[in-house]
Amino acid sequence: MQLSVIGCGYLGAVHAAAMASLGHQVVGIDVDEAKIAMLSAGQPPFHEPGFEEILKAGLASGNLTFSTDYTAVESADVHFVGVGTPQRRDGGGADLTYVDAAIDGLVPHAKAGSLIAGKSTVPVGTAARLADIVAPHGIRLAWNPEFLREGFAVKDTVDPDRLVYGVSRETGDEDVATLDAVYSSILERETPRLVTDYATAELVKVAANSFLATKISFINAMAEIAEVTGADVTQLADAIGHDVRIGRKFLNAGAGFGGGCLPKDIRAFVARAEELGKGESVGFLKEVDEINLRRRQHVVDIVVNSFDGQPFGHRVAVLGLAFKPDSDDIRDSPALDVAVRLKGLGAEVVSYDPQAMETARRVHPQLDYAESLDAALAGAEAVVIVTEWKQFRALDPIETAEKVARPVVFDGRNILDPAAWRDAGWTYTGMGR
Repeated sequence: MQLSVIGCGYLGAVHAAAMASLGHQVVGIDVDEAKIAMLSAGQPPFHEPGFEEILKAGLASGNLTFSTDYTAVESADVHFVGVGTPQRRDGGGADLTYVDAAIDGLVPHAKAGSLIAGKSTVPVGTAARLADIVAPHGIRLAWNPEFLREGFAVKDTVDPDRLVYGVSRETGDEDVATLDAVYSSILERETPRLVTDYATAELVKVAANSFLATKISFINAMAEIAEVTGADVTQLADAIGHDVRIGRKFLNAGAGFGGGCLPKDIRAFVARAEELGKGESVGFLKEVDEINLRRRQHVVDIVVNSFDGQPFGHRVAVLGLAFKPDSDDIRDSPALDVAVRLKGLGAEVVSYDPQAMETARRVHPQLDYAESLDAALAGAEAVVIVTEWKQFRALDPIETAEKVARPVVFDGRNILDPAAWRDAGWTYTGMGR
C-alpha cells in the first residue's frame, strides 16, 4: 500500500521504517530539515536497537523515502500521524500544537477517500474533533494508538502484542478493512485486534501508561517502608509477584520512571479528567507522580549523606544518563536529574552513559562527561548507578574497587548483588534493601 507517516521523531521514524519492511511504499514527512536529511542518508537521529538496519534496508529497497514537502503524500491511501504531544508549559495538559499542525499540513494534500490514522497519544475527545475537521474534505479518520517500548520499538511495531482501531460509526467498516490491509502480515500471526470507538482507543494508551506508572510507584512506596523497617523490597516484590493477579513485571524499586511517555501522559490524563469534571477519578495519579519524583531526590539525599551532608568538591561517578537502557532518550530522565542535582550541590560529578552523553551534553553542558566507564570510575569517592545498562550490571566489585578512591556504591536500580559487593569491601546502598 501507499502510506505516509507525518512526524519522523522516535515514533514516526520507527513506524515508517517498519511499515516499509512489511512491503509498503512509505514516505515520512517532517518539518525538521536536518532530521529528514539524516534519515534520507540512513543515519538514525536517535539510538534504537534494530532501527538502523530496517532504515537502511527500506531506503535501499526504494520502499522508504523522506521529505519535508507535504505534496509527497498525495498518492498515499493511509496517513499515520505520529507527532509529539509534550506537556504544556502552562500546566499538566498535553500540547496538541504539533497534532493540529500535522492535520493542517496534511489535509490540503491528502486525496479524498484516504484515511488518517492517528498514533499520537492525545487527550480523549481529540479524535472526534479532528474527524469533524477532515470529513468535509472527504477524508476519514481512525485512531490507532502505539504501544512502543524504547529499546524494543522495532519488535513492538512489526510484532505487537495487540492492535487497536478506534473508528467512527459512519465509516467504521471501511476503516477497519483499510487498517487490516496495512497490518495484514501482522494479523496473519493471529495478533489480537480490538475495534473500538474513538474515545476508547484514546484512553487505551493513557490507561495502560497510568497503570504501569502506578505499579512502579507502588513498589517504590514499599521501598520507602522497607528502608525504615529493614525489609528487602526486592524479596517483597518477588513474593507478591508470584500472585498471578499482580505479576512480577514493573515491580522493580529504584530511582523512578522517566522518558517521553509515562510522566507527561499521567499528567495529561489528570488534566483532561479535571476538564471533564472527573478529576477525583484519577486523583491518585498525582500521588503516583509525587512518589516518582521523590525517588530522584532520595538518591541525591543518600549520596549527600554519605559525605556528612557536604558533597562539595567530592568526585561522584554517575553511571547512566538515559532514562532506560538501550536508548539515548534523556527526556525526564531520573538519571540525568540526579547528576544535575548533585552538580548543583557542588559535587564533582563525572557522568557516563554508553549512548546518551552527546544528547545530554547539548542540554546540560555544565556536566563533566567521561569518555569511558573506566574514566568515570577513576578516583570516584562514590559510584551512583541510575540506568540499568548491561555494562553496569556486569561490573566486577573487586576490579572496580581498584579504580575508585572510596568503595561506596549507590545502586539506584537494584541491579547489583549486595552480598558480593559488600564482601569485596564496598559500602553498598540499594533502594529499599
